[in-house]
Amino acid sequence: MPLDELRRRIAQKNARVGVVGIGYVGLPLAVEFARAGFEVTGIDASESKVGMIRRGESYISDVDNEQLKTLIDRGALTTTTSYDAIADLDSINICVPTPLRKTQDPDVSHIIAAVDEIRDRLRPGQLIILESTTYPGTTEEVILPSLEDTGLKVGQDFHLAFSPERVDPGNRRYTTGNIPKVVGGVTPGCTEAAVLLYQSCLDKVVPVSSTKVAEMVKLLENTFRSVNIGLVNEIALLCHKLGIDVWEVIDAAATKPFGFMPFYPGPGLGGHCIPIDPFYLSWKAKVSGFEARFIELAGRVNGNMPFHVVGMITDALNDVSKSLRGARVLILGVAYKKNIEDVRESPALDIIRILQSKGAIVAYSDPHVPALETNGTALSSQPLTPESLSSYDCVTVVTDHSDFDYRTVAAHSKTIVDTRNALAGLDGSHIYRL
Repeated sequence: MPLDELRRRIAQKNARVGVVGIGYVGLPLAVEFARAGFEVTGIDASESKVGMIRRGESYISDVDNEQLKTLIDRGALTTTTSYDAIADLDSINICVPTPLRKTQDPDVSHIIAAVDEIRDRLRPGQLIILESTTYPGTTEEVILPSLEDTGLKVGQDFHLAFSPERVDPGNRRYTTGNIPKVVGGVTPGCTEAAVLLYQSCLDKVVPVSSTKVAEMVKLLENTFRSVNIGLVNEIALLCHKLGIDVWEVIDAAATKPFGFMPFYPGPGLGGHCIPIDPFYLSWKAKVSGFEARFIELAGRVNGNMPFHVVGMITDALNDVSKSLRGARVLILGVAYKKNIEDVRESPALDIIRILQSKGAIVAYSDPHVPALETNGTALSSQPLTPESLSSYDCVTVVTDHSDFDYRTVAAHSKTIVDTRNALAGLDGSHIYRL
């Protein structure tokens, strides 16, 4: 039987493994498969990404150049822009983007495009696993009918499963290899095959009863964070009105050894997951006739934080009789979180756009992001020196990279808006904290 052969090939690490989409999720996963001894093929529409990997050049901080080049040189990992490679693969992991449309509903066009390519080359004995974050039901309602249009049957001729990615860019403690992997298949046999594949290269695999459960797991994880961040952001706004230091409040509350988990306010949500995933869930809720009011409210609170930050900058400038229009504003950090290069959905981009629309002259400094384009304008990271800092009317800490010398920032900036409490312990009437 083809599926028996698939299990045997996985167990013996003779299976040919494919990863469609070799970005922040796909590339680390492909590296783990290759390190475990599989022959891995990465497929991506981007010729530049494919070319860089072929040269052993990683565009992701979580994947080391030397390690990548070693895998490339020994032939364990190859890359291509052609989907024709699928015909020779035993397993295919789909790791393509799943953005939101402007109407806040899921855009699964990248998933559908990848599945169409796989369907045209599907053969008996293959294992297909979706990792892209999506709404509950996608695997069985979108992917399964397309693949079964070939006449092949799931669980008999091919396996199909969902396993949510849990990548945390820049996290050195928890990586693709040691983060527990949740897996749910369309049939028990599908789950078994997917578990077998992941167990061959990852530390822990957690099987669940269905693809819908696995899809919901991912959305719960990130909605949990979104809602709690929304709560603490609202508390921060309230504390601002009451003249209370929200950071002191959180630190004191965190001393409670039970019933409390500290979350921290900020300028808004960033990254591909937390700002987007809750809307996948609320969209599915609406389709099912359920109103996810709590989730949507948190999304609105978090989405308004960049406007609050611009309001803080405006007020700080007003205190020194300076108008926002024409003011020189320096944004410290444009990546969506500290010590990484990823700017996807970064609140810094919204803050820059809002400031520019109000007539401010905006520059930025970020050691991890040398160049940036926003509103059709190309910007480059500015050096931080006492002279440069003093030339700006307001310096705003948006992403608290460890590389920044905050004492120098505090000493030489005219006015500072600190949205991350990065200048904790440094005093001055010119420092305005979220």
